[in-house]
Amino acid sequence: MAEPSQEQILNALKSIRDPERGNDIVSLDMVKGLVLKDGHVGFSIEVDPRRGPKLEPMRKAAEKAVEALTGILSVTAVLTAHSAGSAGRPAPQPAQAHGHAHGHGQQEAKPLVPGVKSIVAVASGKGGVGKSTTAVNLAMGLAAQGRRVGMLDADIYGPSQPRMMGISGRPGSRDGKTLQPMVNYGVKCMSMGFLVAEDTPMIWRGPMVMSALEQMLRDVEWGELDALIVDMPPGTGDAQLTMAQRVPLTGAVIVSTPQDIALLDARKGLNMFRKVDVPVFGIVENMSYFLCPHCGGRSEIFSHGGARREAEKLGVDFLGEVPLHIDIRETSDGGQPIVVSKPDSEFAKIYRSIADKVWKKIETRVAGAAAAAPRIVMQ
Repeated sequence: MAEPSQEQILNALKSIRDPERGNDIVSLDMVKGLVLKDGHVGFSIEVDPRRGPKLEPMRKAAEKAVEALTGILSVTAVLTAHSAGSAGRPAPQPAQAHGHAHGHGQQEAKPLVPGVKSIVAVASGKGGVGKSTTAVNLAMGLAAQGRRVGMLDADIYGPSQPRMMGISGRPGSRDGKTLQPMVNYGVKCMSMGFLVAEDTPMIWRGPMVMSALEQMLRDVEWGELDALIVDMPPGTGDAQLTMAQRVPLTGAVIVSTPQDIALLDARKGLNMFRKVDVPVFGIVENMSYFLCPHCGGRSEIFSHGGARREAEKLGVDFLGEVPLHIDIRETSDGGQPIVVSKPDSEFAKIYRSIADKVWKKIETRVAGAAAAAPRIVMQ
């Protein structure tokens, strides 16, 4: 079955009208980043962020309009903040990591987490690619360098960091207002998994999720941290976009597996961060190849090298490739991340190498932000 052309997809989207501006979203140049591959379609709809919640029905209608075309297997549409000049209005200014002024007459963007020098999101365009395993071992790799590290489990619907970090129980509070993070392996951690039972489903809408995330950032005694690693929810929906817009992220790491469909989703995740001016530090290829624990034989069951080629194509760094191996899975599921439980293993060395590259990115980014800050000179 032949898939439709991009022109046919755009024609279908011409049936979707902006309820306030009257014209269709294609004519208004609101459709951006259209990607079509093997029947899977992804695109963003640029809107004023203040109108975002009202336009969710329009987004869903756009997905349905494309799904109705012959040859379409899946459609993912996201609402993104419009770029400068869109709709004749200025683009919103993203929050910066240290609250520097953006220009004359504008208010400073206040840091959401005082005392935290950098916040790094670990994200993926889809679930099941090993994002949480990468996040926890990245945190452990940074801690192994002597950095002060925190871990925020932002995956409200499927929190996994309590299990991966080997932490149980509930966080305490000194004053009844702020929570003390749980700690293991020298890394501070906060997760919804500490506050609800492991088998309790979280049936929350986007605003509730964002409120919970902001509380876990603002109302937790993180103290002084060199880096806070954020294990992001998988995908590129409203919760992820709002998180990227409202949290002063220093940068993002994208996790993908090598096969084409995962890379398509990784590309969407990368473009989401670019839309809100969050630097993408690079891409990690997880499950890059399979290593047999018995004979040591290598099999590229998910293909190999796709993330490296995608990184080159998109102009970002390739941070490293992590094999699919039972030791990584067992240590993660057992609450003993391989970087701390088997520090001399080849797999731990891979994660520490990735952590080293990420830390250099953090240093460059933070130094650049400090240099750009306005200085007051008394004469």
